[in-house]
Amino acid sequence: MSRRRLFTVSGGAVLASGLLGAAAPAAAARTTDQSTPVPGTGTHVVTLGTAAGPAIRRPRIGISTAVVVTGNLYLVDCGLGMVRQAAAAGLTMDRLRALFITHLHSDHISELPGLLLYNWGPGVNGIVEPVRILGPGPAPLPQGAEVHVPPSTASTERFVVDLLQAYAYDVNIRVYDEGRAPLDDLVRAEDIRLPAAVHADPDRNPCPEMEPFEVYADASVRVLATLVNHPPVFPALAFRFDSADGSVVISGDTTEHPNVVRLATGADVLVHEAIDPAFYQAQGLPPDLLEHILESHTDLQAVGRVARDAGVGHLVLSHLGGIQDDSDAAPTRTVFGGPVTVAADGQVFAVGQ
Repeated sequence: MSRRRLFTVSGGAVLASGLLGAAAPAAAARTTDQSTPVPGTGTHVVTLGTAAGPAIRRPRIGISTAVVVTGNLYLVDCGLGMVRQAAAAGLTMDRLRALFITHLHSDHISELPGLLLYNWGPGVNGIVEPVRILGPGPAPLPQGAEVHVPPSTASTERFVVDLLQAYAYDVNIRVYDEGRAPLDDLVRAEDIRLPAAVHADPDRNPCPEMEPFEVYADASVRVLATLVNHPPVFPALAFRFDSADGSVVISGDTTEHPNVVRLATGADVLVHEAIDPAFYQAQGLPPDLLEHILESHTDLQAVGRVARDAGVGHLVLSHLGGIQDDSDAAPTRTVFGGPVTVAADGQVFAVGQ
């Protein structure tokens, strides 16, 4: 399979977690319950959850990353358990400005109902001003895939609308009984449409090389996106956050790809997924499943090449598959000479200090 300066404010033990195989036992991970709160000034990255999925990988939390810029909160993905982890980090959702979804696999969106319904209204320091939810769409099934549950094409907009409808009774009764602002007025879901110049095809050319494009901007941050290669999922995205303090790139699920290199060029920190192929090869998985894992994710040497070619300041490994601790990143360090961290849940990194 082909696949500027930053310091760690707080850390912790790193545990084994797998994508679909068994995880090796280890001691509990250190989370933000035990570490420095996220400062309200500057730019910080919080690896809220670092587990690959979809499976319960105790004690790791499902994949989710926060970028905090001068107190404003931006989230990437909503993996299982991230709502409690965000609360432990003191990241209340009245600070949330936007949520970005890399792709529509369940392990990246399963906690969105909890994020919205448990963080709605002033009584819980929750959402009281409109929040944008941006993610891929339309997302068609691959050619030949059977439609067991309609529809055949998904999108971020539809997912959020369907979610609110599924919880319609709860939303309506709380607006009536508790005087909350209607949740559908506070949540603004948007499909990220690819630029017209990008000629992508979900079956024949799902990830052409392209230039990053702007998907969001406010007074604190500018966010760029690009396609990444996570077959057979289409579209799958990576995001770059540029603030006055520096730049952060979050890869989402992907193989080694030039689009990630281009997006991450000169970034202070690259948060990139990583797997250890040997872990999966030892699990006795069905050949088709093993092939899927190896062809849709990034191995430890490949992620080092991405960081090296992009010239990033610090490489943070997350969405971990078969990786236990920093010693497992030795293959990465043979390729990339900069700092490499195997992330723990709730670890906080300061950008540009």
